[in-house]
Amino acid sequence: MSMAKAASKESRKVTEIEPFDKSKIDLGKAKPEISAKELQKLVKPPFNFPGLAIEMLTPTKTVGRGRTNLTLIATIFQTDATVPRASFDLRSQARRPVAQMHFQPSGYGITSVATYVMEFTIQTFSQATFNLQGGPITVNVLNAGTKTLNGLTRVALVFKDLPPWAEVFGFLEQTSGTNWNWFSTSVRFPDLVIGP
Repeated sequence: MSMAKAASKESRKVTEIEPFDKSKIDLGKAKPEISAKELQKLVKPPFNFPGLAIEMLTPTKTVGRGRTNLTLIATIFQTDATVPRASFDLRSQARRPVAQMHFQPSGYGITSVATYVMEFTIQTFSQATFNLQGGPITVNVLNAGTKTLNGLTRVALVFKDLPPWAEVFGFLEQTSGTNWNWFSTSVRFPDLVIGP
């Protein structure tokens, strides 16, 4: 057998390290960890631009305007999946898995003090525990702390009365549990809730 034929047979045995993932996930069905009414109790209206999305960062869009960007400490970062994602496995990483977003309101032309919701859309495959935090320390951050999550979820941090020049960060750090996926982190104004 010639060398070219032997090499040709060998190349057919090579498979992708991480094959294309065809699984479909409806991210619109992610249940919010904090409801609109609970959010209303935390921030007490009036809101400045209710319900408007400002930015959403994903595996295919990792940088926003100004200094808005992502930091991910992930096991796998897969942009060619049907639903692009970063996958995390606490057991196989040297550092704790983290999804973090930095946000700068002035980068979006915002010139007044406002309240913002930063939401992490994730999927856990069994119960997992996370540390949800934001900062810097001079910023009023609500809904931070330990979160025990299971399934497709949107986890929210609230930055209350944030000046437009402030640069803030929020992160979701896994402390226990098995593997999970991150799909996006978004920043928006709080929803307006009418009624008691």
